[in-house]
Amino acid sequence: MTVSLFSAPRASENMMNEFVYRGGKMLRCGYTTGSCAAAASKAAAEMLLSGNVPDSVELMTPKGIILKLDVLEARIDGDTVSCAIKKDSGDDPDITNGILVFAEVSETERGITITGGEGIGIVTKPGLDQPVGEYAINSVPRRMITEEVSKVAGKYGYDGGFSVMISIPGGKELAKKTYNPRLGIVGGISVIGTSGIIEPMSNAALVDTIRTEIKMRKAEGHETLLFTLGNYSENFIRRELPFDLEKSVKISNFIGDAIDIALEYGFRGILIIGHIGKLVKLGAGIMNTHSSQADGRMDVLVTCGVLAGAPVAALREIPDCATADAALDILKEAGYMDRTLAVLAERSGYYLEAKVKGAADIAAVMFSDTHCVRVKTAGADELIKRIAEEYDG
Repeated sequence: MTVSLFSAPRASENMMNEFVYRGGKMLRCGYTTGSCAAAASKAAAEMLLSGNVPDSVELMTPKGIILKLDVLEARIDGDTVSCAIKKDSGDDPDITNGILVFAEVSETERGITITGGEGIGIVTKPGLDQPVGEYAINSVPRRMITEEVSKVAGKYGYDGGFSVMISIPGGKELAKKTYNPRLGIVGGISVIGTSGIIEPMSNAALVDTIRTEIKMRKAEGHETLLFTLGNYSENFIRRELPFDLEKSVKISNFIGDAIDIALEYGFRGILIIGHIGKLVKLGAGIMNTHSSQADGRMDVLVTCGVLAGAPVAALREIPDCATADAALDILKEAGYMDRTLAVLAERSGYYLEAKVKGAADIAAVMFSDTHCVRVKTAGADELIKRIAEEYDG
């Protein structure tokens, strides 16, 4: 017999009260599908071992923010229990806002097994967070789920295992509105999130923030700008370059807008540092690297490979790759990775120069830690030297 224990959502459920400022505006944060999956798993494990249905569940996110989330659609079906958490994207324009993320939990002899159900995509191309054939539940959400159900097991002295199945009703249809099919994730959406929290990404507000930071650098007397794309860029710089990151400007996907603003304020030099998975798009002159604006990563690498003389058989495999690193695997095996990247550097430099039209020195540094790759366009080393001297001055 199936018993429905709680299903009526409350008007104020799951509202976050964390905010960020973007371009002078206060925007409310939300939380990821990964947080929803972990919270639902925790609540379901609690139901399974205690026999009680909590009204809400607390979850410590990797970012250090505690969420208190309402438990919805709680059900007991024999030896299996399930419940849902409603996704709240805050002020971020996210098509998954308001979806229900379900966790179905049952006891096993040992270990914790995490699988996907309805609405969860399956990985079909190499190079993504999960291997081919696995459900697209990324590594951080998997770790969060494991940690939370383990806490519940410890609370009740339970030394057996759990089977956890995550599902998102309607996820298959929703995925058609995302880039998942192009990335090789089929049949549903991904359960993602590295911090557990969503910080709103209003485009206009982000460009306003970039403008404010560039203006600040100018007021500090700088003539050369260091642009980073995000956490990957910053971690790379901390390891390998002698720069003060507090004087850099994080531009996210908005390369073209940031360059235009830099020229407006009269900067004489611009250096862009980012992962090759983003900056490879410069090889086609793409100046907004968000996937909703343009992809073209594999097209760029195929073109550069052709110009480098790479064998046709290898080039034909690249369009099926989900990531730039996966494409580099193919080129490396064929013995043409370095020559292809040299062409990429030349083409990217050409488009950057075309963008500034001689008004400033400009260069980019692309990196891949997977392949220990450092791709520099012409003039990058000189700009690195200038920034190191200027920022230490």
